[in-house]
Amino acid sequence: MAYDKFEVLTSTAYPLPIENVDTDQIIPARFLKATERKDFDINFFRDWRFNADGTPKADFPLNKEIYAGSKILVGGRNFGSGSSREHAAWSVYDFGLRCVISSEFADIFKNNCLNVGVLPVQVSAEFADKLFAAIEADPKTEIKVDLPSQTVTLVATGESESFDINLYKKDNMLNGFDDIDYLKNIEGEITEFAANRPF
Repeated sequence: MAYDKFEVLTSTAYPLPIENVDTDQIIPARFLKATERKDFDINFFRDWRFNADGTPKADFPLNKEIYAGSKILVGGRNFGSGSSREHAAWSVYDFGLRCVISSEFADIFKNNCLNVGVLPVQVSAEFADKLFAAIEADPKTEIKVDLPSQTVTLVATGESESFDINLYKKDNMLNGFDDIDYLKNIEGEITEFAANRPF
């Protein structure tokens, strides 16, 4: 499945300064029985966003109107820990987020995000604190994530930090490819290589 290309994203952000957010909180296990990829946006952080009767929890950041439409989530340390379920990354994308910023990610969650078109940006704890402070002071604070230059910038102050990304995954994100799309894109090269191999 192809995803929207990711080049430069400038957006406000949802703040979630909670450490050790695990995948069972991101998408509760009871929603993993689905055979189709649907309603993952609704069930994103389901138990934190909604009361038992289905009404939204007004104090949860993802429910606050002031942050509505943000394409970035700034999370606490060790974001995406727990099980390896890919559904967690699906729910991030389906909710409308294209980037998650944290001072530390669980490796499997980080790779799952890259596979589904969500850019995980790991920054220093100090820079993450600056982002949280800026958003708290002004909920309309904009953050610029530049994938080609691998930088994340606090637009209001110009403060910036670089981030690392696997070059193969970077190329896929820039082109809107998942692993299958990448192989399809080089199908001609694969065919040519195979044709020139001795049997």
